[in-house]
Amino acid sequence: MLYSKIEGSGKPLLILHGFLGMSDNWKTLGVQFATEGFEVHMLDLRNHGRSLHSEEFSYELMAQDILDYCKGHNITNVDMIGHSMGGKTAMLFATLHPEMVDKLIIADIGPKFYPQHHQSILGGLNAVDFAKKPSRSEVEHTLSEYITDFGTRQFLMKSLYWQEPGQLAFRFNLAVFNKKMEEIGLALPATSVFEKPTLFIRGGNSNYISDSDVENIRAHFPKATVETIPNAGHWLHAENPALFHELAISFF
Repeated sequence: MLYSKIEGSGKPLLILHGFLGMSDNWKTLGVQFATEGFEVHMLDLRNHGRSLHSEEFSYELMAQDILDYCKGHNITNVDMIGHSMGGKTAMLFATLHPEMVDKLIIADIGPKFYPQHHQSILGGLNAVDFAKKPSRSEVEHTLSEYITDFGTRQFLMKSLYWQEPGQLAFRFNLAVFNKKMEEIGLALPATSVFEKPTLFIRGGNSNYISDSDVENIRAHFPKATVETIPNAGHWLHAENPALFHELAISFF
């Protein structure tokens, strides 16, 4: 079963992180949602964080993992928040199991196909040679040669941990991502539709959801509304958590 961090009690709220992330990315907001009457489940998706590492990786499998998780926790009705890859996973889960999902929030991702655009990040991650037992600062220095954005590097460094004394490692399954990168950008199946309230929140400085994408979003999510967090990029929930929280609670 997927690893999770659970906070609070009340209506189950599942939160799904993005590519190369983990449940810890949502800890602050998760605790806030828990004070609003939710039982918040922050999940590590497969091949991320402390959840299972597998050679198999697809949105269909991640949606099945979530179904298995819900069954294991006797959860029958949920609200969901998903960011980026987690948003695509939440979209698919909601369209496959609409009877289980009441309201859906998707953070900065649309149902469309996205071409590969993580090459520099993967280049930096693959350049880290853990056989040389680098320190945390040495890992960050290697990443900085490929990834100029400080915030992106800090996000990736959160998945760095001490596998054993003196030996760092990444919590995500980089070897599988190198082979399965095309899975990340796949579009939601053309026939997938979820007819319950859905909120798409995009970053004003992000190019993941453009105005021209709204028609396609509403083809899959007829009751969708789209909100924008100004001056925020793809990690909008980390850049402006107060406004993200406000929009989410207002919607729920």
